[in-house]
Amino acid sequence: MSESAPRILIVEDEAEIRRFVCLSLAREGFEIYEADSVQRGLIEAGTRRPQMLVLDLGLPDGDGVDLIRSMRAWSNVPILVLSARRDEEDKVEALEAGADDYLVKPFGTAELLARVRAHLRRSSSLAAHADATLIAFGDVKIDLARRTVARAGETLHVTPIEYRLLTHLAAHPQCALSHRQLLQAVWGPNHSQDTHYLRVYMGQLRKKIEHDPAQPRHLVTETGIGYRFVP
Repeated sequence: MSESAPRILIVEDEAEIRRFVCLSLAREGFEIYEADSVQRGLIEAGTRRPQMLVLDLGLPDGDGVDLIRSMRAWSNVPILVLSARRDEEDKVEALEAGADDYLVKPFGTAELLARVRAHLRRSSSLAAHADATLIAFGDVKIDLARRTVARAGETLHVTPIEYRLLTHLAAHPQCALSHRQLLQAVWGPNHSQDTHYLRVYMGQLRKKIEHDPAQPRHLVTETGIGYRFVP
């Protein structure tokens, strides 16, 4: 095992699922650690200092959401939830507690690996380019220093709210952000229920930066959750 292999902690109480996830990730060269409860997960996280956490929500000594909140008190590592809970409320609760992504069981190996790699890339990129002032995707460039957005070399007219919405999404690539998270970040805490604001401004942004606003490639809808920025 390479010393530079990313360390991933799997917190899952169902032995068969835990073994499947561990083997799937280990085959890709990741360094894997395991836990089967909230308490053990926190101990392993504090000891091993993983670069990513993959966890179930239904654990024998508590809820995985509590583990997420505890982790977020001292760590910003990517957290991917694997859960059989399909309700929108469960997804939103986990994301607002600090999870970066949510994958519903049952899931395939390919999707699991793709999401793990995406979050590790994002985490590595943020660490390496913390001072970067330019975000580029497709033929769009966001200049954070000048607060401008250009497409194919032409400066776009974006309103202050459109700019805040776009840059907040772009700052969290591949993360599923809930409606409430986006509303609070862009409009403030008094607008956490005004989802119609979000739909209107997202529609306007898509018309400006997507080649086909009806089938967006970068500002993608996460059904029942919110939106995801795909570079």
